[in-house]
Amino acid sequence: MLSIFSCVCWPSVYLLWRNVMENIFEEIIAGNFPNLKDTGFKIQEAQRAPNKLNPNRPTPRHIIIKMAKVSDKERILKAAREKQNVTYKGTPIRISADFSTETLQARREWQEIFKVLKGKNMQPRILYPARISFKIEGEIKIFPNKQKLKEYSNTKPRLKEILKGLL
Repeated sequence: MLSIFSCVCWPSVYLLWRNVMENIFEEIIAGNFPNLKDTGFKIQEAQRAPNKLNPNRPTPRHIIIKMAKVSDKERILKAAREKQNVTYKGTPIRISADFSTETLQARREWQEIFKVLKGKNMQPRILYPARISFKIEGEIKIFPNKQKLKEYSNTKPRLKEILKGLL
């Protein structure tokens, strides 16, 4: 799923909402990614989260877009990462994958290691759902958890030194 944050609230009729949300999505794509606007993305589902407007909440509600093809979602997310500053009617917004709370927490646990590896130019990536990969000695290694990474780092003194205090 693709989440678009910080968009404007609209009337509460579902079909109208869906059309409005799809139109907002199309405006965002056309305005920020002109090379993607004529690719014919198929939206499977569009909804607001949370469903009801809370007057005490200072920020606009999220729009969650489910694409018919995963490849479309990946192309949009890649374009958003490359552009970095995505806007809607002049207001900065974020486009991100919509992960469960558990997946987000598991991915956050890799952040410190990710930063250190990135600083050492080891091309780290956090893979779905929450695995880390990086390049070492010309080879890409993938680890599902910190224990496996620790076991591997014990065989590589340079890596062990880089990750000292993080495992």
